[in-house]
Amino acid sequence: MSNDDLVFYVKLHVKPQHVDEWREAFHTIVEQMRREEAFVSCYLHQDASDETLFSRYERWAEPSVEAFLKHQMKPYRVEYDAKVERLLQRPREAQILVPLGQWKKRGI
Repeated sequence: MSNDDLVFYVKLHVKPQHVDEWREAFHTIVEQMRREEAFVSCYLHQDASDETLFSRYERWAEPSVEAFLKHQMKPYRVEYDAKVERLLQRPREAQILVPLGQWKKRGI
């Protein structure tokens, strides 16, 4: 993976009554994202002590947010963005990260 990739880290606080609906919407969008040429990876985590708090880590082979938006504002993403707002307790907390390195256990 390139250290020039665009990396997003997003925290989502989902309304308790909408966790299952949000997870379904997320799985739908990630299946679409996986088909994008610039897609590298996506990781989803749930907080161990708060079942309504999720963290998403996305990595894209895009040089900038502007390039990402130009290529990624597809109907499936617009549909997800419109749907997800009503499922959340508060707005998404997004950060853009600069990749500095990656370490894995050998043989994996």
